[in-house]
Amino acid sequence: MKRKKLPPLHPGEVLREEYMKPLGLSAYRIAKLCRVPRTRIGRIANEKIGITSDTALRLAKLFETTPEFWVSLQNQYELESAFLEIESELEQIEPEQLVA
Repeated sequence: MKRKKLPPLHPGEVLREEYMKPLGLSAYRIAKLCRVPRTRIGRIANEKIGITSDTALRLAKLFETTPEFWVSLQNQYELESAFLEIESELEQIEPEQLVA
């Protein structure tokens, strides 16, 4: 039986489930504290956009984490998403073909 793969974890889900909900924070409040537009935080939390380096620095400062934490979540999400998109093509790449 083939195991069903979970979809990649979007950093917005982490923001929403691990920070916003437990701390009772709205996108507006986080945006105000981070000095960014509310729409940016709202779109991240709704998994519509990713986390930029700028946002990672701001969230790290606010939540006393590291920017690397947020950037790592974003990078992992992008890698897993890309892998799912090109998985069948990757299977066709053979390293042995490098040797003539």
